[in-house]
Amino acid sequence: MIGRFPGLTPTRSRAVVHDDLVLTVAVAPDPVTSSMYEQSTEALARIDESLALCGSDKSKILSAIVYITDMKRKGEMNRAWDEWIDPKNPTDAGLHRRRSRTAAYRWRLW
Repeated sequence: MIGRFPGLTPTRSRAVVHDDLVLTVAVAPDPVTSSMYEQSTEALARIDESLALCGSDKSKILSAIVYITDMKRKGEMNRAWDEWIDPKNPTDAGLHRRRSRTAAYRWRLW
């Protein structure tokens, strides 16, 4: 059985659940701040909300892909990530640079 949790637009799900597997995504919040750290902490809080909606939490994350627009600001994202991630259950995470349609958006997690 597949469970779908509605996203902000009708054509996107906030999260999808199949058995015990949860797929979710978070993007930089609106309104957008210029701080990579703030965007990261707000997006990670949204991931927490989505996981809770699905009956899960960050201790069960297997893998994450983070996209940021400016690698020079990676330290800000790392600070937010390190404060957020469950230290007893670290995940496999990949960081990639991604161009954004809007320069203000600096962050995305898959």
